[in-house]
Amino acid sequence: MNQRTLGTLCLAMAALLLASLVLAVTFGPADIGPTEVWQTIGYHLGVVAENPVSRLRDAIIWELRLPRVVTAAAVGAGLALCGAVMQALTRNPLADPYLLGLSSGASLGAVAFLLLGAALLMPLGAFLGAGAAMALTLLVTQLLGGATPTRAILAGICISALAAAATSFLIFWSATGDSYREILSWLMGSLSGVVWSEALLVLAALALAGLPILFSGRALDAFAFGDTAAASLGVDIARLRWLLLGGTALLTGVLVSIGGAIGFVGLIVPHVVRLITGSRHWVLLPLAMLLGASFMIWTDTAARSLFAPRELPVGIITALIGAPIFLAVLLRYRRIT
Repeated sequence: MNQRTLGTLCLAMAALLLASLVLAVTFGPADIGPTEVWQTIGYHLGVVAENPVSRLRDAIIWELRLPRVVTAAAVGAGLALCGAVMQALTRNPLADPYLLGLSSGASLGAVAFLLLGAALLMPLGAFLGAGAAMALTLLVTQLLGGATPTRAILAGICISALAAAATSFLIFWSATGDSYREILSWLMGSLSGVVWSEALLVLAALALAGLPILFSGRALDAFAFGDTAAASLGVDIARLRWLLLGGTALLTGVLVSIGGAIGFVGLIVPHVVRLITGSRHWVLLPLAMLLGASFMIWTDTAARSLFAPRELPVGIITALIGAPIFLAVLLRYRRIT
């Protein structure tokens, strides 16, 4: 792919994301058009002095729908980025935060802090849980005889199952009444009720942890040839690996604390982008973020619209889409041991 084609593709994906942001806001019981969405955004950003949209419709757009759509975009971008990085670091095409146990560990940490009465510290709990799950997965992989794609996935599934069981036990033991149902819905992935403060938290995490990762594409390309080859190219293997793993754990923790354990986004989006652009990470990472953001916007829109007024946990939809793709990837790489 030459530079001109690549630039055109980047512009197309950015345009798709912008159109998705606006159009997704128009979905809902109140009949709102794209022009009203633009006018409201322009007014609140100070681009126009007066908003022709009524105060009620302004509140629906700015206070209810837009924070959710922005959060969905940020969550999708973050999960796609984490998935692409983990696949590169482990040289495992099946790796993503969900399959390696990070999402389940983050859920356990977040639920533990929530039930202890420290709801405001849920992102911290989720980060600690994700970090612990990652450390345990790496430890089990080493105990199994060293890092291979199959061992990493098996270790991740084991840690994920343990964390999920511990989370279920905490909920069963402590939650009562409506809180039981609300926590279970959140665990399956839900962006219902997201407000601007949560949207800004996700965007801040994306800027703090995501941007440095975004600029590590060329080093990740070196990882594809193995640690020895990467070291010969001047890459500080140990330092970079721990920085990237820490960054993905931090980002996954914040994403899970806001949106729950949403699976398969980090697995399927990087593979779709690779089919178009190849495996160069300096290209793959930004495009995966753009596509992941658009993908998450529309899966969340489907979750709240398909069976309205009832709302599906968005994790159900991503699993329905992701499981067949996971099987296809598994069959493609069936010779990997």
